[in-house]
Amino acid sequence: MPSLLVDLTPLRVSPEFRRLWWGLSVANLGAQLTVVAVGLQVYSLTRSTFAVGVVGLCALVPLVVFGLYGGAIVDHADRRKVALVASAVSWVATVGLAAQGWAENTHVGVLYALVALQSGAGAVNSPARSAIIPRLLEPRLMPAANALQTVGWNVALTLGPLLGATLVATLHYGVVYTIDAVLFTFAFTALLRLPPIPPEPSGTRRARAGLASVLDGLRYLGTRPNVRMTFLVDLVAMITSSPRVLFPAVGLVYLGGGETTAGVMTAAVAAGAMLAGLFSGGLARVRWQGRIIVVAITVWGLAIAAFGAVLVVAGRGEPDHVLWLALALAAVTLAAAGAADAVSAVFRQTILQTATPDDMRGRLQGVFVVVVAGGPRLGELLLGWLSGTFGEGGAALIGGLACAVILWVLVRAQRGFWRYDAHDPQP
Repeated sequence: MPSLLVDLTPLRVSPEFRRLWWGLSVANLGAQLTVVAVGLQVYSLTRSTFAVGVVGLCALVPLVVFGLYGGAIVDHADRRKVALVASAVSWVATVGLAAQGWAENTHVGVLYALVALQSGAGAVNSPARSAIIPRLLEPRLMPAANALQTVGWNVALTLGPLLGATLVATLHYGVVYTIDAVLFTFAFTALLRLPPIPPEPSGTRRARAGLASVLDGLRYLGTRPNVRMTFLVDLVAMITSSPRVLFPAVGLVYLGGGETTAGVMTAAVAAGAMLAGLFSGGLARVRWQGRIIVVAITVWGLAIAAFGAVLVVAGRGEPDHVLWLALALAAVTLAAAGAADAVSAVFRQTILQTATPDDMRGRLQGVFVVVVAGGPRLGELLLGWLSGTFGEGGAALIGGLACAVILWVLVRAQRGFWRYDAHDPQP
């Protein structure tokens, strides 16, 4: 039984990783409060699922620009310093959200602008932190480290939406955003306690951080088919079947329960991912990592399709009571999707970190940020648009089935990914 549980070795052998893990886990809890609150506030102001999807679009542009450029900066500067500066900007955006919440803001454009600022800062912060971690641990510990990060992230995803939705329903948007601003300081403190982490010396001359450096990273990615596939398969899953944008409507016009049900839906995804992480002890021994990713994403797509089927059967109608059986079935399908996504994420990140040299990690982690965060934003926009024609249930059903079909077409076109061997990693 102990071998099935998450491997705590990275926390024991590296005090720096331990502090960073704790700090990020606490800060992520606050971030999830804000994610839920922003979606609920936009829906409250507009009563439009599409308007909630536009939040994703507002985050996408700075995410792409600063994710790519930020990755180039990470490969040329002290990664600790880059993360600290980006964290400070993100904290300012969070304080802005708190201020508009307390001021009873009624202009959805203010929310869009603050989300854009927060997204741009996060797009620089994330590749910096991700490039730091392989410098704190041995390569053999990276699957365990990524599983631990999955656990910490999904504990936040489980508790944050429930707490955020409850606080919005019972107290005030300003309370939610203020709590996020306070919890964010834990991650900032953990970064402050790290030593300087400049890029390792490279045998080749480095271009300055800028467009040329970004293009160098993209050209490098073009020569690494297996690393590239980790991005492509995730894009397929996230663009076709990201369900978060549907959750505000689920509670109000499908299953009943309002904001609380929206929080339960988000928490169900995270709970499944958290359970997968807690029982991830065997993941470090997986050899055929590409196959595991493909199977996991297939399960994700089918689970989202099943979630859509539950909504279709429940039907629209603004129920005056909670449809408990439908709510339970929806939560189970979303938990299965979350577990599959967690397994996929562990191995996608592991392949990226172990098959990429240090002097390219920042730029490829920047691309990773664009994919991991930008893909869901595009998916939210797509499903928000589809929901206008097919309803929220139909959008999830169509998107989930499309995910599974497109994934296998892609894998058949790039068969080497199916044969990816962790004992002989070929980028």
